[in-house]
Amino acid sequence: MDSVTLLCTVSLIVGGGLYYFICGYGSAERKGKSAMDLSGGSISREKVEDNYNQYWSFFKKPKEIEKKEDVPAFVDTFYNLVTDIYEWGWGQSFHFSPSIPGKSDKEATRIHEEVAVDLLNVKPGDKILDAGCGVGGPMRAIAAHSKANVVGITINEYQVDRAKAHNKKAGLDSLCDVVCGNFLEMPFEDNSFDGAYSIEATCHAPKLEEVYAEIYRVMKPGSLYVSYEWVTTDKYNGENSEHRDIIIGIERGNALPGLRHYDQIPEIAKKVGFEVVQIKDLAIPPAKPWWERLKMGRIAYWRNHVLVTVLTWLGIAPKGVVDVHEMLFVTADFLSRGGDTGIFSPMYMILCRKPIK
Repeated sequence: MDSVTLLCTVSLIVGGGLYYFICGYGSAERKGKSAMDLSGGSISREKVEDNYNQYWSFFKKPKEIEKKEDVPAFVDTFYNLVTDIYEWGWGQSFHFSPSIPGKSDKEATRIHEEVAVDLLNVKPGDKILDAGCGVGGPMRAIAAHSKANVVGITINEYQVDRAKAHNKKAGLDSLCDVVCGNFLEMPFEDNSFDGAYSIEATCHAPKLEEVYAEIYRVMKPGSLYVSYEWVTTDKYNGENSEHRDIIIGIERGNALPGLRHYDQIPEIAKKVGFEVVQIKDLAIPPAKPWWERLKMGRIAYWRNHVLVTVLTWLGIAPKGVVDVHEMLFVTADFLSRGGDTGIFSPMYMILCRKPIK
């Protein structure tokens, strides 16, 4: 083989590899979003970096993110910044699930979602609410499994567009609908849903009783509501500086006004009128560690970070995406430490009933 032929061969291999790495890389569960498509959601590309800085400015005035009226801007900014990266690097279901031996991450995620709707005892054709639906990964799994009609609500307009596109592509748009709105003030009539669920979403509410009360309002009497809550556990010690640092890191990297302690959840549910049917931390043994997927993804992070840096330098990805990607990696470390120490759970399950009377 002469030098020209060798050079051409090497160029083809390298070029093909780079094309796959940039345009085609991704597991089956995150198809539909490639590195070339990374954006700032509804934020124009020239303002992504400014909005990233604005997001961090919220934490300089912590009282603002405790106010009901300021939550939409805070959470909307966060999800504009992270939605594409979540889809590209994690999948269409923006939540954790216990690791299941012999099952892929995608299968474990689907099972975790199906468990939620099975608890609601809904029938095909029933209408159920997904409070904080993201781009609709859980919605599609739940609709396909239960044949119920699912209506999702998210504060972020970009996520609405993504969810509707995914619903149509999956052939589930007849069962799934998505609206843009604030789950603290939902545009739905009283007593209009046959059930409701939220998967790692109500943690964004500054006061859990406000979102629980709103979900209670739109549910029919006798129907069930299940939520997977982000909480600190009985192992959390507020006097321990390492524990405090971990929890603050989780809060700031996930647009949370403040994590609640697990024992507050059922009391808040009762306060708004719910009957508490069941509570269980789905993260405790014999459940396998939910955070193992984060640890296994560290090599992928560095590979992806190099890619995002190159794409930004080339002007393909907007300025600021590198900062967002790095923020999420740092947050992943705090989440892993929260799992390792046992002080944090993202899946404290509460099942409630709205009384018939």
